[in-house]
Amino acid sequence: MENKKVLLIGGGGHCKSVVDSLLEIDGNSELGIVEKPGTGESDVFGISVVGTDDDLQKLFDDGWGFAFITLGGIGLSEKRRSLYSILQKIGYIFPAIIDKTAIISKHVEIHEGVFVGKNAVINAGSEIGICAIINSCAVVEHDCSVGAFSHISPGTILCGGVSIGSGAHVGAGAVVRQQLSIGHNSIIGMGSVVTRDIPENVIAFGNPCKIEKKL
Repeated sequence: MENKKVLLIGGGGHCKSVVDSLLEIDGNSELGIVEKPGTGESDVFGISVVGTDDDLQKLFDDGWGFAFITLGGIGLSEKRRSLYSILQKIGYIFPAIIDKTAIISKHVEIHEGVFVGKNAVINAGSEIGICAIINSCAVVEHDCSVGAFSHISPGTILCGGVSIGSGAHVGAGAVVRQQLSIGHNSIIGMGSVVTRDIPENVIAFGNPCKIEKKL
């Protein structure tokens, strides 16, 4: 990805994590941030805001051929999915960004737009879907499937053979027992211990993890 023009879509806290990793692995590409107007942010670690969502077509026409979605908050999976669709239609290419401290088996499939943070571990036989986030110190054990636009938060442990649905969010420090599934768009609270399957479109938390609300 060296010597490319890469847009980072969203200038919040997750963007800082991505920029920090990206600068360590690629010091030659030109970076710019796309942010909604009125945020008050003009740069992130010296990377300037170059436009808003309304400028995406013009920026592409001006040579910004790569884009990376840097929204990481809870409940933002649909926004990330929508942005991906818009960017894809324009023609942007989505790199995967993997921090140099991450430990990833060579027998892992990582799709476009994925972020893998500092000291994360992804073991053999796992697959990480489009634009998923494997955040700092998360552990994805063997044969896991992490769906597109999902977010595995810092310190989370997915034991072997776990399936995470698209758009799901697993909170910081949660542990998911082997061979379980978490459904599409569901949210698992931080520190939860998941001992049974969780269906789609629910909020669940606790030890043991229990469904508290339907989305």
